[in-house]
Amino acid sequence: MRRDYFTLAVSNVDWVDDGGEPSKPTVSIDFEGPVATLEERLTRPDGEPLDAGETDVAFRYQDEAGADDASGVVSVTNRLTGDFIIELNEEAGDVLKFIKAARRYGEQAGDDGEYCVDIELDGEAFVSYDKSTFLVYDNDGNLLRNHSLIPSGVEL
Repeated sequence: MRRDYFTLAVSNVDWVDDGGEPSKPTVSIDFEGPVATLEERLTRPDGEPLDAGETDVAFRYQDEAGADDASGVVSVTNRLTGDFIIELNEEAGDVLKFIKAARRYGEQAGDDGEYCVDIELDGEAFVSYDKSTFLVYDNDGNLLRNHSLIPSGVEL
């Protein structure tokens, strides 16, 4: 599936730098491509949409981690099959800012971090996931624990 079919927008992250009132960071992904294909990827065999626990969100650097202009790929995968559902290019700095906001929001809420993923198909809401894990990998595929959002007590 082409990455240019997806548009990603984030909200509720600026409060971290501005010192504002904490609110749950949200990433909204709009898909403007062959809807049936993505709908199938987001649906279990019984016809119901995958729930939050059946998906994983990750970022993998395409450049050297820590480089000023580093970029990478944000992905949503099916946890049960390992299949990629969504992949799109993003700047590393924007992703790390989002993870920082999710971590800080979690601290305010009394847990390890929280964020929301909303997926729309041609502008129509399809699924919304409340998540607490966001894994970050370097360009060699090694997990960067210090950049990732991993709830305490979770072993990887």
